[in-house]
Amino acid sequence: MSAGRLLFSPLRLGALTLANRIVFSAHLTNYAQDGLPSEQHAAYYAARAAGGAGLIITEEHSTHATDWPYEKLIHGFRPQAVAGYRRITEAVHAHGTPILAQLNHNGGQASSMYSRLPVWAPSPVPDPLFREVPKEVTTTEIADIVAGYAAVAGHCAQGGFDGVELQCSHSSIVRGFLSPATNLRTDAYGGPLHQRARILLEIIDAVREAIGPGRVLGVRLCGDELLEGGTTIEEAVRTARLVEATGKVDYINTSIGVATSTLYMIEASMSVPPGYALFVSNAIRKAVRLPVIGVGRIKDPVQAERALAEGHCDLVGVVRGQIADPDFAAKARAGHTPHIRTCLSCNQECVGRMGLNRWLGCIENPRAGREAIALPAPGPRPRRVLVVGGGPAGLQAAATAAQRGHQVTLYERGAATGGQVATAATAPSRAEFLDVVRNLLAECLRHGVEIRTGVEATAQSLRAQQPDAVVLATGARPQPPYWAGGLERIVDVRDVLEGRAAPAAGQRVLVVDELGFHQATSVAEVLADRGCRVRITTPGMVVGQDLGITLDLETYSVRAHAKGIEHATDQVVTGARPGPGKDGDGDGDVELDILTHTTGSIAQERYDWVVCAAQQAPEDALWQALKDAPFVVRRAGDCLAPRRAHAAVIEGHRAGAAL
Repeated sequence: MSAGRLLFSPLRLGALTLANRIVFSAHLTNYAQDGLPSEQHAAYYAARAAGGAGLIITEEHSTHATDWPYEKLIHGFRPQAVAGYRRITEAVHAHGTPILAQLNHNGGQASSMYSRLPVWAPSPVPDPLFREVPKEVTTTEIADIVAGYAAVAGHCAQGGFDGVELQCSHSSIVRGFLSPATNLRTDAYGGPLHQRARILLEIIDAVREAIGPGRVLGVRLCGDELLEGGTTIEEAVRTARLVEATGKVDYINTSIGVATSTLYMIEASMSVPPGYALFVSNAIRKAVRLPVIGVGRIKDPVQAERALAEGHCDLVGVVRGQIADPDFAAKARAGHTPHIRTCLSCNQECVGRMGLNRWLGCIENPRAGREAIALPAPGPRPRRVLVVGGGPAGLQAAATAAQRGHQVTLYERGAATGGQVATAATAPSRAEFLDVVRNLLAECLRHGVEIRTGVEATAQSLRAQQPDAVVLATGARPQPPYWAGGLERIVDVRDVLEGRAAPAAGQRVLVVDELGFHQATSVAEVLADRGCRVRITTPGMVVGQDLGITLDLETYSVRAHAKGIEHATDQVVTGARPGPGKDGDGDGDVELDILTHTTGSIAQERYDWVVCAAQQAPEDALWQALKDAPFVVRRAGDCLAPRRAHAAVIEGHRAGAAL
């Protein structure tokens, strides 16, 4: 299906006419400074406007002083925010793109840590993440909440926004009122839906009066909370009809899940199919005449066009896709869909950084989060640059250097580029991770990088070419743990995934998780799929603990249970020796000493194989041989210090930009 017939058709949205149906929907960025919009906000949104987005909706603006769930929230209730709003809207309008501000009060999905005030909610039902009992708001406080929305809407109008969106979906006091799971009131704001929706209808009235008829007003609804006793799609449809009946709303946006207990379904990882939430917009669109925005991990223009063609929605929310490539829309419009740097849905630098209270970035786009910082100017003349290593660090270094006018040759000793990413992508539910390599390789080829695979670059061969600069991205090598003792049946995850070790069906395998990420869980799934009996042990409190940050833990846990993978926590392997073998004939099994942290006890356990997800050693022999070379030598990625793929991409970009 071609991407464009519907996707690039105009659409009337209240007083606005959108050039296309691609929406850069609201999402957190952590770019606020002291509760106010920053220059980085303006540069970030302007980059997506320049890239052709049809509509931009900013992250949430808090409507009340009781709402401060995370540090870097925009305090829209402060009049000082208006100056920052003007910087944002002027930067976006310079590209002819309309921009809306999202208004919100997070209600009980919050903490009093920052505000030092009780959190407000319709009923004293604690959120499962924050675990703080909220204060049940009085009718007087409800009126204060409604007035707060109107006041912030007025600030947004003063700041030049083309309208506002009311967040009533995944993290909102309004969603709390709408949901029978969190609204236990018996007054006029509780009970049947039309009473639970009363606060929403009052906010709509107040906000429309504040912004006037010439600005757009949208409402974002949760279609299914995925909670027992919570909002279902049937109730969401009824709420959408109530919203439309006001005659004061111009569109409805959609969402799924709750931003705490079912967050993994809001910002779904690559283990969840694209378009998974379109049933919500489909159902609402059938019930109302207002334009409806559909969402759900739509990562390329073909998927977006299909969502429109199949009648699921009138506009398509593409967030992570436009974080990864700000020019998503422009490339699609020009017919250059293969040039789009497609989102991996890895959640490492976007959702993951938010969870760590850091500013939003992107594993695919090293400029994300740094749009306001200018790159250094290219040197006075093109340089001859040699890059060694075809993983993400080397490919990014080569692509960046070539984009800046340098003549670049990349050497990869393997038969194909990809490095450890290619290995990781062979695991179940991880295939899309390979997109980072495909995208970077395509960029290299478009910008004239000469790629030489199957070639081992040596210090002698590099010196002989007399380059101006060399970037080393030679990666890392597996390193056995101190306790392994050289036993052949103790191997690295890469040995299994790359085929050098092959535990057989029926064999008992222990996976030792010392990294807390995809390495251990991925290899465990591979082995379980082969019929091995798999157990994962970790010194941490949770197997694959960092999967919680990227929202992969829930879906992995479901698969692990189905595959019979066992978990053991708070354990450290302290020793290993050859075991007697299954039949006492010494056929190669391994006996381990395993210390349990919580009790201090040491147990002996036997396995046919032990597979280690452990720290690697930098592959830096070439660096050692070239440190005194008569040309510039830079390192990027694991050969500098073994880490995750985002570090490789960022350092590759830095190396290429510095030449």
